[in-house]
Amino acid sequence: MGLDSTLNTSQLRRELALRNRRWACGRLHVESYGGDPVVVYAPEDDNASTGVLHSTPCHGNFFDPAYAAILSRPAWMKRFNKVHPLARRSLPKLTADPARRWRELDSCMSSDALLMNIFCTPGIVESEAVRGVLGIDGNAVPEFGWRARVPLRKGLTDRTEVDMRLGSLLVEAKLTETDFQSCKPAVIESYRDFDEVFERDLLPKTQIVLGRRKEAAEFPEDYSQEYEPIVTEPNIFTMPGRSPVVALEPGYASYQLIRNTLAAYAQGCSFCVIHDERRPDLREAWFKVMAAVKSADMRVRLKVLTWQELAALLPHDLQEFLDLKYGIASPGNLASVFGDAESDRN
Repeated sequence: MGLDSTLNTSQLRRELALRNRRWACGRLHVESYGGDPVVVYAPEDDNASTGVLHSTPCHGNFFDPAYAAILSRPAWMKRFNKVHPLARRSLPKLTADPARRWRELDSCMSSDALLMNIFCTPGIVESEAVRGVLGIDGNAVPEFGWRARVPLRKGLTDRTEVDMRLGSLLVEAKLTETDFQSCKPAVIESYRDFDEVFERDLLPKTQIVLGRRKEAAEFPEDYSQEYEPIVTEPNIFTMPGRSPVVALEPGYASYQLIRNTLAAYAQGCSFCVIHDERRPDLREAWFKVMAAVKSADMRVRLKVLTWQELAALLPHDLQEFLDLKYGIASPGNLASVFGDAESDRN
């Protein structure tokens, strides 16, 4: 049996929610409606209504040096263009700026924000230790939301976005997402290099629900077909006294991993998944995809790293930020938010 992704995800979300309710004190933010509220932050300056003056602009969801670097690069600032999809129904207006639209990077659950907190901090990309563990060289600048344009059959390309490209390395960042999404066979098998790269019979399979409207998920960085509410559609059948029977078809699990492996193959790059060590289910899913790769040369270009392993190579002030806000500490120095809470009560 595989590891329980639902349990691991919910536990991590609860911990991040608790940590960020503490971290948000004195910072411009709101909390989403409902249980285990998600904290979303807003940019602050000298005019912010928090009672705290800032000599430079800051943002509660970001490490100050990283945010300053993001502001200085228009290409990085474009990541703030992506609007939070649940802003209207799940997030209250910001009192200090009611007209502001919430962005996905404002969310304390955002894996993209975590990725940028680390790799936008000056000196991190230049660090020999970081370059060594990632297996990169040169003076590459991180590109976030990089368009891979993975080749399809008949000369077309898809609209794939990879979380980050750093020189010859592609990175998929994960935090509270339930899984790596699933997809119909016709979509995945339309990629030009699919059969050259993968042994299709070894790839992880799943069942895909047919004919449903796409309902908004509670967390914008998470889209999982398995956990959407069931709605009444023509091919969802019911019988008196019984639960709805949902029409299913076979599909591929871990679509993002398959797609990004194909992107790395086409570009001659390596591909690394960075996840939280509290999510061993994501590592297990990645290993299943790697096991289906035919070529040994391609398999050695596929990597996995935890945020905790990466944290061990970072400056102390950034380590402290990651520990307090995310519970991400280097191995051997892991802190439990529940242990902290117990200490507070005592």
